Amino acid sequence: MRPAQWQAFTAMFTQLSQHQRHASIQLLSGAAKQEAVITLIEQTAHASAAHLACPACHSTHCHRHGQVHGLQRYRCVPCGRTFNCLTGTPLARLRHKRQWLDYAACMLDSFTVRKAAAQVEVHRNTSFRWRHRFLALARTDRPLCLHGIVEADEIFLLESEKGARHLQRPARKRGGHASKRGISDEHVCILVARDRTGQTRDFVTGKGQLTKERLHTWLKPVIDSDVLLVTDGHAAYRAFARDTGISHEAVNLRAGVRVRGAVHVQNVNAYHSRLRQWLAPFHGVATRYLPNYLGWRWILDAKRIRSATSLLKAALGSFPHLTVT
Repeated sequence: MRPAQWQAFTAMFTQLSQHQRHASIQLLSGAAKQEAVITLIEQTAHASAAHLACPACHSTHCHRHGQVHGLQRYRCVPCGRTFNCLTGTPLARLRHKRQWLDYAACMLDSFTVRKAAAQVEVHRNTSFRWRHRFLALARTDRPLCLHGIVEADEIFLLESEKGARHLQRPARKRGGHASKRGISDEHVCILVARDRTGQTRDFVTGKGQLTKERLHTWLKPVIDSDVLLVTDGHAAYRAFARDTGISHEAVNLRAGVRVRGAVHVQNVNAYHSRLRQWLAPFHGVATRYLPNYLGWRWILDAKRIRSATSLLKAALGSFPHLTVT
């Protein structure tokens, strides 16, 4: 824009009403936020990939092909497909980019779906969709292996088909109770393993009681062979340790023995307590989404992601360096 045109353009603002000025400021602010998000997306994409490649045929022979919604678009020469930095990521085809950082901040504050929707001014269905798209890759930022003294214990949540169109069981009131006594196939088992440095792995192992076979499937791949496994007196842990040759110590919680020197499960039980307390405001979590919520809780508990910018990068698969001690 030429200087004379700019002066004429700015002079017109004096003729605007207060409502029109406010609307103009909101428009410019939204454009600035979208530009910031687009810059962050493209920087993250180029930093994580040495060469720009076609998601369809993986060819690096591509060229610029205009822009769509502010993002640079590319065209693959061999196959003719077009793509951008979000193609093939969980955030592909999502709209309202200017609100993404604000929504990421809501997630770091553990807002419910409706509260986050009201905060960023989107529909509640959009808020729900964004939550699980943002967590699809972010929840995978976990330690590869646990070392030293590893505490393991399980918690059980009532199975929930919240949001399902067709229930596989008779309906019950939200927050209700199981029809059977004790732990049954109406409960979902969540196994949590945590070493003394705070590194944590958790798994939704299935319905009903924890078994030796489930420990072989979920726990064995994420612990060193020379760890000291500390658990309660559950027989499945003893059988698992015997089969794998892992050192094992158990604390008899039923007899009131909670600590024997370094042998205790206080750390993992404290994590259970924080997890239950954090889940309470959501008033029930659908079982099929539990892995996302466990990953979300780990993000907050580990404090590896402290800003909306870092969470948005994690949603694209770019994580801060994981320090293993």
